[in-house]
Amino acid sequence: MSLADLIAPDAVLPSLNVNDKKQLLAELAARASVLSGLQEREIFDTLLQRERLGSTALGQGVAVPHGKMSGLSKIVGMFARLEKPIDFDAADGDPVDIVVLLLAPEGAGADHLKALARISRLLRDRPAVQKLQTSKDVEALYAVLTQDETSSHAA
Repeated sequence: MSLADLIAPDAVLPSLNVNDKKQLLAELAARASVLSGLQEREIFDTLLQRERLGSTALGQGVAVPHGKMSGLSKIVGMFARLEKPIDFDAADGDPVDIVVLLLAPEGAGADHLKALARISRLLRDRPAVQKLQTSKDVEALYAVLTQDETSSHAA
């Protein structure tokens, strides 16, 4: 499973301007609604419920809000680079400026976990994260997200 399968070029937000975690989740829900055809409020509630279980921040400025939803036929992903870092209740205390949203069909157990693992691998690659933090346009961000995905399997 490659990130190109999960995140379409039109699902890359190069400079999202939000002030806090709740506003970020609301913005992501609004945009994911357009991509997925699901109700914005339903997506927002799913993401908020997941965050209440524990922050989806991975540390080092990265978060992966995610959830499972009925009505989806495939996994829907989105990438956002935030205009300014926000508090995301990360275990390391670092504010977040790189966000990957992942919505999966309710029955997508293994695929959902594989997608999270794939994203997590990329986002633990410090040089890749630094490129994501400094790139300002959709094409550059998408190139980093989908860069030679076979090279990361060796790690």
